[in-house]
Amino acid sequence: MLPKIQHPIFEFTVPSTKVTTNFRPFLVKEEKILLMAKSSDDRADILRAIKQVVNNCAIDEKFDVDKLTLFDLEYLFLKLRSVSVDNVVRVSYRDNDDQKVYDFEIDLSSVEVKFPENVESVIKITNDMGIVMKYPSASIFDDRSYFRAGDDAYYELVLRCIDKIYSSDDVYQASDYTKEDLESFLDDCGVATFNQIQKFMTNVPKLYHRLEYRNSNGKDRVIELTSLTDFFTLG
Repeated sequence: MLPKIQHPIFEFTVPSTKVTTNFRPFLVKEEKILLMAKSSDDRADILRAIKQVVNNCAIDEKFDVDKLTLFDLEYLFLKLRSVSVDNVVRVSYRDNDDQKVYDFEIDLSSVEVKFPENVESVIKITNDMGIVMKYPSASIFDDRSYFRAGDDAYYELVLRCIDKIYSSDDVYQASDYTKEDLESFLDDCGVATFNQIQKFMTNVPKLYHRLEYRNSNGKDRVIELTSLTDFFTLG
């Protein structure tokens, strides 16, 4: 029999839970998954491939990739990429002031998740009734109906981010109700309530890295990187 290759083990902390989990680097078999997904015209295939790679590389038996938030998944994939391929990526951006292209090297090990301040997950409807929101889940990558939602995708995502509804009498778990039930309830809410929900949805934690430079016109410039596609091309 051929010798068994021993791979190093790395500890990464899941940003949303602060739980430390063990991972191995992704290997040729995971790289093949990514390459196959990149050859597809469907961005959903790429996102599902990322999820599969993270799940494959997790060593801890209790790890459940479907319980990750989207930003957890992006963060863990980026960290795995840094220990599996190279911790340094090279990106280029065109300055819209002087129209020149500037090159940067980014150490992926320095990229963290930025949590917004003063954003409430509990949305009050009245003094004794409200909605508890949760961050978008990585499980949405397997939901083909969501990716077919088109112009309704944002509203679909809002419905999936309702965790529970409470009143003075009871707490209602969103998972116990149909999409139609939740949609009917949300449609009955006031505009002010929906504005608070939108504030939560547009201020979820995300990857964050800041690039600073001075362009040829002597102006100080800042580029903020907040998603996987800002660091390297996924497809």
